[in-house]
Amino acid sequence: MSKVSTEPIADMLTRIRNAILVRKTEVSLPHSNVKESIATLLKDNGYVDDVKVGKAEVGKQLTITINDEDSNARITEIARVSKPGRRNYSKATKLPVAKRGRGIYVISTSQGLMTDAKARELGVGGEVICKVY
Repeated sequence: MSKVSTEPIADMLTRIRNAILVRKTEVSLPHSNVKESIATLLKDNGYVDDVKVGKAEVGKQLTITINDEDSNARITEIARVSKPGRRNYSKATKLPVAKRGRGIYVISTSQGLMTDAKARELGVGGEVICKVY
């Protein structure tokens, strides 16, 4: 089986989801700048504890600490919205709201990756990458 995924963001979200289901505290995956940006947004919004970039045999490795040993994960749901076969774009005025404001959507805008609240504040739209609750 190949370690290269055809959809790296969906692979990252699936690894996080699977780690939470088996009560792992951290997950490691191949590094990319987009994955690091998404993980940093999750950290900044309090969904994960830590994000580290380290060396691997080939390239870099991204390690996401989901939670401490004695606590539960703060992510209930994490899902890809825009897919390679069906991209999902949204204007600034029509950005979705996750769980009545209790969750976040990650939006890829011309000014970089940001949450739906930040994109609404700046008045920019873009591709809706994923939702986290």
